[in-house]
Amino acid sequence: MKIEYAEEFKGVVAKAKAAQKPMRVAIAGADVENILLGAFAAQEEGFVEPILVGREKKIREMLKRLGLEDRPYQLQPIDSSANAVQYAIEMIQAGQADALMRGNTQTRDFLMPVLNKANHLIRKDALVTHVVFLKVPGYERVLAISDVTLLIYPDEGERREVARNLVRALNVFGVEKPNIALLSLVETPSFQMRDTVEDDNIVRQHQRRPIADCNIVGPIAYDLIMSKEAARLKNYDCPYCGEFDGIVVPNLSTGNVMIKVLQRNAGATGCGILVGATIPIAICSRSDAPDQAFLSLAACAAMWASGKYFK
Repeated sequence: MKIEYAEEFKGVVAKAKAAQKPMRVAIAGADVENILLGAFAAQEEGFVEPILVGREKKIREMLKRLGLEDRPYQLQPIDSSANAVQYAIEMIQAGQADALMRGNTQTRDFLMPVLNKANHLIRKDALVTHVVFLKVPGYERVLAISDVTLLIYPDEGERREVARNLVRALNVFGVEKPNIALLSLVETPSFQMRDTVEDDNIVRQHQRRPIADCNIVGPIAYDLIMSKEAARLKNYDCPYCGEFDGIVVPNLSTGNVMIKVLQRNAGATGCGILVGATIPIAICSRSDAPDQAFLSLAACAAMWASGKYFK
C-alpha cells in the first residue's frame, strides 16, 4: 500500500531509505491494524523489516483480513502468559532486532519494561521523553511537542532535558538550530504559577550556558508560539513567533490534550518516538492512522541510520 504524508516529512523518509540496510523492528503485540499497515508500507519503501511479536492466531487473522498474509515477515509467537514487550526487548538484546515498536499494548504496559533499569535501555546521560512531530494545517513547519506520555509534572531540570531531546530529535528532521518554546498560560513570570518562574530560569541559564544549539523562549502562550500576527497585536517582541520548531509543555495533561485536539479537530498529522533510549523506539496510538505508524518508523530509522544517537 502507498502511504500519503505531508511534504514536510519527505526529508526524514529519505534519510530512512538511505540506510545501508533495513531496520529490524520488533512490534510488541502486532495484532493491530494501523501498526501493521504502517510497518508493511515501511517495508515496501525498503527501510524496515517487520518482526511480529504476539499471539499467533490473532496476528495471522489480522494479516489475512488486511491482505498482508503473503508479505515477507518474521513471526515470533508467544503464549498468553508471556509479556510481548519484554520478549521484543530480549530479542533486541540478543541481536535479533534493532528497534522496538508499540503494538496492541496499553501505554503503561509498554513503558514499564522500557524504563526498567534491568533492561538497560536508558542512556545514562539522558532523560527518556516522548516527542510527537506534527504537521499542523496552516503552520509552515513540522512542530515537535514534548513530553506527552511520561513526565506528569516535570520540574525545571526535567524540562531542560525535554528541550535538549527536542533539539536532538529535530536535528533528524534537518533543523540545525531549532526555535524552542516553553509553553505556559502567560508570558510574564508569576510566583502564583511555578512553571512560569522555572521557564524564565531555564531561558536565563540557557543564555549563560546553552542547553543545546537552539533558541529558547519562555514562558510563552500558545497563540504567540503559533502566530506572528498574535505577537504583533499583543506587542510581544520575539522574532521566532510563528516560526517555532518545538514546544516544551508544562505538564503531561497539557501536552496530551494538545496533540489530540490538533490531530482530531485541526487535521494535524505526524508521528511519535521516544528519545533518550539506547535503541530506536516508535510509539503511536492504536487509534492513529497508518501514516503515523509509517512516519514513526521513518523517524526511528533515520536516527538509527545516522549511527550517532544510540551510542
